[in-house]
Amino acid sequence: MDPLVTVRSSVRRLPTMFYGWWIVSAGFVLQGLGSGLLFNSFGAYFVFLQDEFGWSRTVLSGAYSMSRFESGFLGPIQAWLINRFGPRAVVRLGVVLFGCGFILLSRLDSVLTFYGTFVIIAIGSGLAGFLTVNIVLANWFERLRARAMSFSAAGGSVSGLLVPVVAWSLGTHGWRTTALVSGFLILLVGIPISQLIRKSPESFGDVPDGARRRAPSDSGATSAPALAAVRGATARQALHTPAFWLLTAGHGSALVAVSAISAHVIPFLVSQGGIPLEAAAGVVAVITTSQLVGVLITSYIGDRAEKRIIAACCMVAHTAAVLLLASAESLAMVFAFAVLHGLAWGVRGPLMMAVRADYFGRRSFATIEGFASIVTTLGLVTGPLLAGFIADRVGDYRPGFLVLACVTALGGISFAAARRPRNLTAVVTGL
Repeated sequence: MDPLVTVRSSVRRLPTMFYGWWIVSAGFVLQGLGSGLLFNSFGAYFVFLQDEFGWSRTVLSGAYSMSRFESGFLGPIQAWLINRFGPRAVVRLGVVLFGCGFILLSRLDSVLTFYGTFVIIAIGSGLAGFLTVNIVLANWFERLRARAMSFSAAGGSVSGLLVPVVAWSLGTHGWRTTALVSGFLILLVGIPISQLIRKSPESFGDVPDGARRRAPSDSGATSAPALAAVRGATARQALHTPAFWLLTAGHGSALVAVSAISAHVIPFLVSQGGIPLEAAAGVVAVITTSQLVGVLITSYIGDRAEKRIIAACCMVAHTAAVLLLASAESLAMVFAFAVLHGLAWGVRGPLMMAVRADYFGRRSFATIEGFASIVTTLGLVTGPLLAGFIADRVGDYRPGFLVLACVTALGGISFAAARRPRNLTAVVTGL
């Protein structure tokens, strides 16, 4: 036999990587851009904007909260756009808006333009970020859903290590130059990465998790495994279950703490803790490093244990972490808070959409998540505003942190009570 023919035959038999893992990689980068340049770095911008313009904590956190409000209430429209035009087009549009928003941020000169640019940034980061990426991953993965979402979410954790770099750039080159460079970086990296996004495995003749089946026939009929893979509850069915509202309330309460800490931990440490900006940014890096460890833990246990119970335990950890921060009297306590908060965030975060996908299936998942985002957005909006408002009124962040701890404790109860809806079991287990 011709050796060349033998080599070619062997190459053809080599297994190819399931394309879903390429989408996980794209999600890693996209969520990293949003987390590293916006979500985790906002507190550093906060300090410089307050120094230059003299705006109050409420005004600054109000823009951040409003941006979260805009991106969250975009959820149902975002779900429609994904269903109508496909996730790749939605991600590409989001990247363009996200990058251009940062470029516009570098030119702001008033509260009005500050709020306006943050709306653009929020819409862009929302379209190109967490919701779209995880809706796509819920289609591509079933048995390994938590693992895939964990690896994708790790991008946000790893990018947190960029926060000290952003803080250094803000101090060395100024916030306007940093925002401008960030905008161009988002465009240069995000647009090519968006090309990797695909809606579902069925168009590849595959099914979730990479168990390859025959491709759709020439007549346009879809294979039986593909038909089974898209079953699940309708949005109407999901919204009529207590589980949907309990899961969503728990998720929203977690975001109250996460968004408030992300917006205010650096200002708190600088203004009340007497910690230099670069060191405060280092605390954020500890949070995100711990978050990465938590994400890796979830990649192992998330598909093996009951997700709602894991989430409830994480809410207990969030509560303990916020109480540590509120009572911190030493740098050691601050770092203990950072580790505990990061671990809880990292373990819980990838499970939020995974557990809803487990409960309600893939049939109307984009629409279900769109409605869930309306509720969870209340947490994103409320957290920064609440912490900033209380700090402005009493001159101290600590009472606001105590309120956050009460909210996260209630969220733990919500997760613990969110049992899988029995009347949908027959539908969902047909996946």
